[in-house]
Amino acid sequence: MNTVNSSQQNSQQFRVLRIKEVIHLVGLSRSAIYDRINPKSPRYDESFPKPLKLGMNSRNIAVGWLERDLIQWMMKCVESNN
Repeated sequence: MNTVNSSQQNSQQFRVLRIKEVIHLVGLSRSAIYDRINPKSPRYDESFPKPLKLGMNSRNIAVGWLERDLIQWMMKCVESNN
């Protein structure tokens, strides 16, 4: 593995995606994503990656997901369908 590929892989492991990027990556709507992480939702999926708290402002908490975790989740979904 060369240095460029190694550094790209390392940056991917810790790249934090906000909701718009998550929607694009996993192909789910905003509400479907939040349903997957809400234990009270009928669409709750305990295997879906949990968001990270990034900070707070006066109204809400900023969250993001690790790209690596989302890719691993998608790969498991594909494997379970084969």
